[in-house]
Amino acid sequence: MIIYFSGTGNSEYVAKKISKELQDEVLNIFEKIRTRDYSDLISDRPWVIVVPTYAWRIPRIVHEWLMKTELGGNKNIYFVMTCGADIGNAGTYLNKLCEEKGMNYRGCVSVIMPENYIALFSTPSKEEALVTIEQAEQKISSTIQCIRTDIAFPESKATFKAKFSSGFVNNIFYPIFVHSKKFYVTDACVSCKKCENVCPLENIHLNDGKPNWGNHCTHCMACICRCPKEAIEYGEHSKGMARYTCPKEM
Repeated sequence: MIIYFSGTGNSEYVAKKISKELQDEVLNIFEKIRTRDYSDLISDRPWVIVVPTYAWRIPRIVHEWLMKTELGGNKNIYFVMTCGADIGNAGTYLNKLCEEKGMNYRGCVSVIMPENYIALFSTPSKEEALVTIEQAEQKISSTIQCIRTDIAFPESKATFKAKFSSGFVNNIFYPIFVHSKKFYVTDACVSCKKCENVCPLENIHLNDGKPNWGNHCTHCMACICRCPKEAIEYGEHSKGMARYTCPKEM
């Protein structure tokens, strides 16, 4: 079974491509995370977890969901992480997660996709994004081949920088940067509730027709990037910047 979480569509695209090529079931865990549904799942085929990279590790909301959800049947589990640059030493933490769950860690692979973290970085134009996705296709194909032939993903020894990024930096990044304090809405808002509906943590609620953010943001960027009127900003950084959702669908 292919399981994925995606804020702006990159991981969804990769997951659905893997699912199509392997002719395997695909499951979006957005609603399960949103509703805190940790009911057991069963798959006779290897598990493939496709997620974005948040500060050089998998999103903490996905890690929590995996720890609380029993994945029955096949004990082999692969991880595919979409990213803008690299995934650091994420594999070490995923290996530990698998040990705690009694599953067979089959490796972690990175797939470079268009940058979507509009809170800190610049987002690409549609044309630039399509070029990046095209460049990712070969990596996606080799990833699929490993899973199809039951071969563990090749992993290289983590560098000091990778360990530092996934360890120390990740630990300080979340409490310092991952919050919703800088989100605000402009007069372009039409009260469509799209931001409220795409938030995986139910952290956004409309008050007098305008969105208000709570204290449980995970920085998936779904609200700001999926707003049909581009009415949401993140501080000064996002002003005038193109919003990003994956321009290619399966």
